[in-house]
Amino acid sequence: MNGRYILDSKGNPKEEDDLIVWAKWFESADRTVKKTVVGEVAVSTVFYGYIRLTGLDHSFDGKVPTLYETMIFGGEYDGEQERCATKEEAKAQHDAWVKKLGEIR
Repeated sequence: MNGRYILDSKGNPKEEDDLIVWAKWFESADRTVKKTVVGEVAVSTVFYGYIRLTGLDHSFDGKVPTLYETMIFGGEYDGEQERCATKEEAKAQHDAWVKKLGEIR
């Protein structure tokens, strides 16, 4: 396992062994799962992106790849982030943040 992933034509993560294919895919891919603005705060959930290591598995246990990230921009939770393994978990994580931020307002 090399830790590099892309999404296949059905939106499912798959490991990509070819570094050039991986890099070209990330250059143009729409990796957004959900994006919501609550007042002055943005909640963004994407197929994993972390600085320039976008698409790399950061699960650290080597068993279940952590490929999705929700991040908060603005407000008291600015910079908070959560990561998970599946698109379904990512959507639920995103919705939980939106609900939490909506309750704070």
